Amino acid sequence: MGARQGSFAAGEYYHLYNRGNSKQKIFHSKHDYERFLKLLYIANSSEKFHFSDIQNPYEIERSARLVSIGAYCLMPNHFHLLMTPVNDKEAGVSKFMKKLGTAYAMYFNTRYERVGSLFEGKFRSEHLDSDRYLKYIFSYVHLNPIKIMDNKWRELGIKDKNKAWRFLNGYKYSSFYDYQDKHREEEKILNKENFPGYFPSAHKFKEEIFDWLNFSNRKQ
Repeated sequence: MGARQGSFAAGEYYHLYNRGNSKQKIFHSKHDYERFLKLLYIANSSEKFHFSDIQNPYEIERSARLVSIGAYCLMPNHFHLLMTPVNDKEAGVSKFMKKLGTAYAMYFNTRYERVGSLFEGKFRSEHLDSDRYLKYIFSYVHLNPIKIMDNKWRELGIKDKNKAWRFLNGYKYSSFYDYQDKHREEEKILNKENFPGYFPSAHKFKEEIFDWLNFSNRKQ
């Protein structure tokens, strides 16, 4: 997964995403998802690393971070990341994405005895240049897994919003759970302090998610 052309400025926010080459799956198992999550944490450092030397990635003390991550979601054939660079001194975003993509592709190709590109070219990015856009992307990223439950929910609406909430809350491969005032090792991936405090409580986060679920229903 190569670097995107262009610069990323500290203090600005970006939505990054990429998918499998020819839309192929990039996650086949629980182990694949968990590997990518661990890489989100340990690749976010200016130092090199060897995964095989690390017993529990979430317990290591990292050197200077390259980016701050505010939200993420892994889907069967793509992923979404919301982040901001730590500083302007180096190409932190591009460096992080290269480390992440290279490490995961090497793992994936070895595990599944394949060769060639795993990702569909260079990662894509959107500059979130307004407060409204940034807040929307928080919800957009976290609502992505509903497509697994109902891939037409945005067009047709959600009949059972509580069922959708339970599904999202049980989906382990996004940061949704980490906005519920619950605790797990994966919460270390996030750097919430570097993002606006849109959701000061689990209740506020739930209100925002339900607002979007209701908005989808109103479009019918």
